[in-house]
Amino acid sequence: MNPLGPGDPLRLGPYRLVGVLGAGGMGKVYFGHDAHGQAAAVKVLLPQLAHDQHMVQRFLREAEAARAVTGEGVARVLAAQTEGGRLWIASEFLAGPTLEQAVGTYGPLPDEAVRALAGSLSETLRTIHAAGLIHRDLKPANIVLTSRGPRVIDFGIARPEHGLTLTTTGQVPVTPGYGAPEQVLGQRVGPAADLFSLGAVLAFAASGAPAYSGAHVAAVQYEVVHGEPDLSRVPEPLRPLIGPCLAKDPAFRPSPDQIRAAFAPPRRAERIWQQGPLATDIKQRETGAQQWATLPGTVVAQSPSPNRRRFLGLAAGAAVLAAGGGTAAWLLNDEDEQTRSASAKDPKPAPAGTRVWGPLAIADPWSPPARTADGVVIFGAKDGGLVAYGAADGKKKWEHLNITPSSEFLVLPGGALVAADAAGTVHAFSPSTGKEQWSANVDAFVILAADDDALYVMTRDLKIRAVDTKTRKTLWTVSDSFGSGYAAAGDGHLVLASDKGNVTTLDVRSGRQVWERRGVADYGAVPVIHDGTVLIGGTSLRKVRVEDGKDVWTVPPGLGASEWGSATIEGDLVYVVSSYMLHCRRLSDGAKVWATAINALYAPMDAPQIVGDYVCTVTAEDPKSFDAVALRKDTGKKAWTQRQGSRKSLKLTTDGARLILLQNETATVISGGTRQAAPERS
Repeated sequence: MNPLGPGDPLRLGPYRLVGVLGAGGMGKVYFGHDAHGQAAAVKVLLPQLAHDQHMVQRFLREAEAARAVTGEGVARVLAAQTEGGRLWIASEFLAGPTLEQAVGTYGPLPDEAVRALAGSLSETLRTIHAAGLIHRDLKPANIVLTSRGPRVIDFGIARPEHGLTLTTTGQVPVTPGYGAPEQVLGQRVGPAADLFSLGAVLAFAASGAPAYSGAHVAAVQYEVVHGEPDLSRVPEPLRPLIGPCLAKDPAFRPSPDQIRAAFAPPRRAERIWQQGPLATDIKQRETGAQQWATLPGTVVAQSPSPNRRRFLGLAAGAAVLAAGGGTAAWLLNDEDEQTRSASAKDPKPAPAGTRVWGPLAIADPWSPPARTADGVVIFGAKDGGLVAYGAADGKKKWEHLNITPSSEFLVLPGGALVAADAAGTVHAFSPSTGKEQWSANVDAFVILAADDDALYVMTRDLKIRAVDTKTRKTLWTVSDSFGSGYAAAGDGHLVLASDKGNVTTLDVRSGRQVWERRGVADYGAVPVIHDGTVLIGGTSLRKVRVEDGKDVWTVPPGLGASEWGSATIEGDLVYVVSSYMLHCRRLSDGAKVWATAINALYAPMDAPQIVGDYVCTVTAEDPKSFDAVALRKDTGKKAWTQRQGSRKSLKLTTDGARLILLQNETATVISGGTRQAAPERS
């Protein structure tokens, strides 16, 4: 929790505000309490959005939806009104970890806890549906575990049964792996969509792993629509109970009452949340909340005493608190603010390995790796859509809420940024200003690749389509068994590397298949086209001729080694991860230049990144953290490590002079020490 700052209100209605729990694209969430010591999470719409009719409607809809549900399983709305030009909602304050946090800390729930969870959540969904609503975003992060049982939060996208779930700009938000197939496809949804989400939540709670996974967001969504859930880690007695919830056809999913009866929650199920390590965690958070609710005055950032500042830190550590409004908390400490200010004032490159700005909680955890162009960093925004920040100063430049980042986005050779919305329309923007240059309705589900003349997409019916980027007309559409994976375009060919390890190459003029190689990898790596050849990671690192797929050279991974990941080419050198090592090899013949053991994290889709004089990748040397490590690109000697303190997926990107890190909701930019042109990348 952060102290209040200049411009923050001290009181709203009956609530004295104590500190800032979090902030996002729509507003801020404050911790407050009334005269009787009742704690509340007070969510305030940003003043600059108060005149946006769509945003106001979405904000009010959240309050109306939560108020319509009277059961014990949701965070109650206490008040909602406008005061001093500020639109705010006060909801019940829930002191407890989310299901996502609890499973991440303590592991999968035991059988009786899963049954108790199923019984509680199915009853909550029954009351939500009885109120004529559909939640549409049930997931582990939206379930708070309290001493009184699980509570469902975040009604920001809940809508009546008769309407589609839409944000203010028409985007249909779907959390990958938890949204039902009909949500992924943008179809009208009913209460059964929430029951699919419940099945996915219970699978996660019982196993500690998602039922649907993939190398990237589009692959996860593909599995939801066309694949089967992975319940192999779910205890055998629970599999036949969870499986029916995940039926593709909504008509075959059980009702909330049927789910509750099937799981047969134990008697006195509420005791599950009142004993053991999880209960101790919940109690500590409740104690922290009570301390905050009985503070004699308001903590203001301008002049906190040393003892009060220390108490701020202790209380925040003792109680990581969940706000009923569903906006995740984030922290921006003094060092972060000073870093941002310094970078804005001093345009000179900072020393290599030092922070330029961040970490800031501004990113969508499911965002693909960031893209860079024209001095900005572009990625999926925390509150939906696409957002751009200045690479040098960390200042927000623009955002487009109607874009679906999980459909991927890229920069065309001509400089425009292209991305798709939920309806399948591709939009081209100026990276520096965000101004739209053109759009084309091409039914795009995933943006695959681009060359000088065309953009290549996968449609929602899983066909490959080429679109002329000058006329915006479809050049050709072909059926393909590609499924999901990665692509590269160049030298007159489109190379598709599927998650199943197959590589297919199409002629970009007609879409005709030129050649195919099957079983070259267990997982798809990103192909890299260069000077009439293509580099392919997998069981071996291969350089093949793009015209016919014949090998130029191959390098096996070695005895007991893992497969080769995606490669980055700079000049006549190739940088690639295999066997927990970062390798540098000659492009001409694949010969080793150097290889350094750094416990590199093998992720086939993630290529090493070149920044200044360094090559960077993700290391798992710290058992509690995925970190970014930089090696001298000429010698392979370790230069510096950016410690992250989290085991969440870490995605790296570079603009040549800076390294951009996305992890969970945070974005961080690290200096490369020198300014160089961006390398040729996949």
